[in-house]
Amino acid sequence: MPNIQSAKKRLRQDAVRNERNRAARSFVRNRVKNLIKTLQAGNFEEADIQFKAVCSALDKAAAHNLCHRNTAARKKSRLSKLIVKTKEDKSQVG
Repeated sequence: MPNIQSAKKRLRQDAVRNERNRAARSFVRNRVKNLIKTLQAGNFEEADIQFKAVCSALDKAAAHNLCHRNTAARKKSRLSKLIVKTKEDKSQVG
């Protein structure tokens, strides 16, 4: 435990920021998981709506330095490819 007042304050601030960042990262991950589940269920209209929300969440995370902007761009690109591929596979089967 710190003895100096400024170090004590820094410890408190770090704890608050850690919780906030953890919640924000969890929010983004849950959005991505929900999008993938929707795709697997075959609900493409809902998936398109969720994809926009996922892109927004990833952009906000990158803006707040929760992840690198290139990481956010890569995830958006891969999800977009997954949506297109899943739609093609469903249309060929059905």
